Amino acid sequence: SLAAESALFENAFAHACSTRPSFPSILTSSYPLMYGGYEQLSEERTLISEIFDDAGYRTGGFHSNAYLNAEFGYDRGWSRLFDSMTNPGLTAEFRQWVKNNLNDEGTIYKLLSSAFDTAERQAGVSIGSAYVDADEITNYAIEWLESGNSQHTFLWIHYMDVHHPYVPPKEHQLEFRDEYISEHRAVQLRRKFIENPESVTDKELNDIIDLYDAEIRFTDAEIGRLLDAADETLNEYAVMVTADHGEEFRDHDEFSHSAKFYDEVLHVPMVFSDTKHEGHYDELVGLLDIAPTLVDTMGLDLPENFHGYSIQTLFSGNEWPRSEILCDWAGEQGGSRRFAYRDHDWKYIRRQGHEELYDLQTDSSERRNILLTDREPAVLDEVREAVREHELEIEETTVDVEQVEMDKKVRQQLQDLGYKE
Repeated sequence: SLAAESALFENAFAHACSTRPSFPSILTSSYPLMYGGYEQLSEERTLISEIFDDAGYRTGGFHSNAYLNAEFGYDRGWSRLFDSMTNPGLTAEFRQWVKNNLNDEGTIYKLLSSAFDTAERQAGVSIGSAYVDADEITNYAIEWLESGNSQHTFLWIHYMDVHHPYVPPKEHQLEFRDEYISEHRAVQLRRKFIENPESVTDKELNDIIDLYDAEIRFTDAEIGRLLDAADETLNEYAVMVTADHGEEFRDHDEFSHSAKFYDEVLHVPMVFSDTKHEGHYDELVGLLDIAPTLVDTMGLDLPENFHGYSIQTLFSGNEWPRSEILCDWAGEQGGSRRFAYRDHDWKYIRRQGHEELYDLQTDSSERRNILLTDREPAVLDEVREAVREHELEIEETTVDVEQVEMDKKVRQQLQDLGYKE
């Protein structure tokens, strides 16, 4: 319903493949590998919260992803910042107590750790949630909205429910399927597609996708509840709805969102409402364009270190300056780099000396790498050059950033979410 009365961008893309490299684009309008990389936000990046805070706005942020915590530089400019480490729950606290207080080479530790894993794998029991559910996050955000008396408000909320483990409420599953998938079954399926994806049957794949779809419905309902509260609290407001990445369901033989640059991971929804513009737009837009759009919509000045464009430029009838999407990623602590280029017609991927090129007009699922044939289209030189120029832009912004040594609590939460760090 929001999209029906707003601007819907059908060609919106992330500039990276997972949360950690993607969020600098969303909140600082800069590419992942700029300014020392995405492992830690350097002071050379400007968070959108800092801009609104400097302009006298009340700023609130609510999320439950450990990569977006204060130790990674995301705490600047917020009047109120809630993260997932604040209240992890009793079972999660016990699991963490085991990891923090028992010798990891000791017998008791090994027995308890094995019990946690066995409970998830065999019984389908999730020992401590890896994130805060959408309804709880929404409750926190609404409480914060209603506690203020200023119409100058900036709110960021990041939902994690559309991320494995997929354990949506029963009622959202039964909206489109007859049989409820229990939480213990959902957790078992999650362990299977992480540990042994090739053994997932077609029926199990359909069940996994249904769980994902139900999480989308659950999150959608909570976004609706949040906007209802905003209607009651704020006289007028602009809203942007998007995602930091997508999910793969064996599109390219795996699950989740590993370090790939195919469209199932990069293509994201984007809906923008400023009460003035609506309709469908097919221009290429990136997550880099979110912060400039929101800042520009509120009449504030854009900082020089924003690298995206305000969508208000498109609304005003001027030529939209973005003709391609560029993506980058690096292995842990400066490891091998990967890059991608995408326009309406072509997708190019470069990783560790390997190149891929796809003709999106004839191969939208990106299954046939043209470079494995004898054909080398003239566009290849053009996209290679675009990536080289992007690398130079990254080098021009390079700064030294101190590496973060994650504590056990943060590292464990990330492992529970399926990250390998």
